[in-house]
Amino acid sequence: MAIGVDIITEYDGTPLRGDHLRLLEAVLQAAAEAEGVSDAEVCVTLTDDNRIHELNRTWRGIDRPTDVLSFPLREPGEGETAVHEAPEGPEPLGDIVISVPRAAEQAAQYGHSFERELAFLAVHGFLHLLGYDHQTPDEEREMFARQEAILEQFGLRR
Repeated sequence: MAIGVDIITEYDGTPLRGDHLRLLEAVLQAAAEAEGVSDAEVCVTLTDDNRIHELNRTWRGIDRPTDVLSFPLREPGEGETAVHEAPEGPEPLGDIVISVPRAAEQAAQYGHSFERELAFLAVHGFLHLLGYDHQTPDEEREMFARQEAILEQFGLRR
């Protein structure tokens, strides 16, 4: 059960390397398998704080940078209705945008590897694309348990 993962790198600074891109694809494949998702595709954009700040302000009305944003295509936007036709080819789940500098800062702050933080943010964003949220304590427990189970497969512990 594979999904298509398209990774766009708008950020080419340290600590981002080619093996990080392979890790992102692998953890997203594992997340899709854990969630029973196949024949789908997701786009991940790796960017900087300025760009994610701009997106956060534009789409969420929050005027500051963040670590990860998810733009699901499964849920209708304001004033739109959901389309229930089966798409031809892989189902586009949406976009995940990750601030690489923010991931590096948070890894240092939390005392774990950059790889763990980058993978965590990708899986977190992916689960948001599927409708998971963490607005209540129960939702947070469920979402974070799913994330940790996926990351555990790669030895990426806190």
